[in-house]
Amino acid sequence: MPLKDISQRGEAEMSDFWIMRPFKPLFLILLALCLALLIAADILLKGKSDREKAMVICITCWIALLGFIAYKYALSADEEYNVITASMGGFNWWGELPLHLCNINLLLIPIAVLTKQRPLLGFCFFIGPLGALMALVMPGNGFEGYSIFLPRMLGYYGTHYVVLIASLAIGIFGLYRPQLRDIPLTALTLFLLGLAIFGVNMLLRTTGLHPKANYFYSVETEGNPLLELFHRWIPCPFLYMLPCIVILAGYSSLITLLFHIASRLKAK
Repeated sequence: MPLKDISQRGEAEMSDFWIMRPFKPLFLILLALCLALLIAADILLKGKSDREKAMVICITCWIALLGFIAYKYALSADEEYNVITASMGGFNWWGELPLHLCNINLLLIPIAVLTKQRPLLGFCFFIGPLGALMALVMPGNGFEGYSIFLPRMLGYYGTHYVVLIASLAIGIFGLYRPQLRDIPLTALTLFLLGLAIFGVNMLLRTTGLHPKANYFYSVETEGNPLLELFHRWIPCPFLYMLPCIVILAGYSSLITLLFHIASRLKAK
């Protein structure tokens, strides 16, 4: 094979490496890096007060929040994104409010760790990682199959990776110990929050501020494979989201069990 062809093939493979897709090498490397940073932070903060640990989480979230704002401004000027999402009305500031589950967690995590309110800590700890992981594994339109260096890709994945590690840090740093009794309240809170957000969607649609408002994906599935499945089971807006509560209960129970096992092993 000519050297030129070998060089071009190598360049193509290298450029393809930076294309972000779930479970591809770049995705897994970034996920592993985030988890490694979380473990390193836990080691470095050993012996520190809960207040100091909480401030590390807060500063991380606040920096991510600034990045989130910059990301939304970049998105407003992204013509390609406008074309990709044309069926959902394209970019609309009323559709970019921090009302998706991960955005809400990004705002709530600092409040939770500073106030030490157990229901709030439980909500962020259980729902934050699950919501962020689902968003990473099943990204929305315009966020899969593109270079990670695009501003919208950096913003989307950066936000969700931060939510993932910050919410896990609540438990890893010892600021919250999950209990099975916390799960029903967390599930009820998620249901009521989802219902309220569904109301916001209906308000934005009926007033014409955003005819395709779809926070929490509670009105339309937007091609999400899991939600498409649920919609086939329950072909009704918002109600097709109910199986997510079952997923949350199973996930939360498993995480609680793993934390209890880890605590017992550490105590020995």
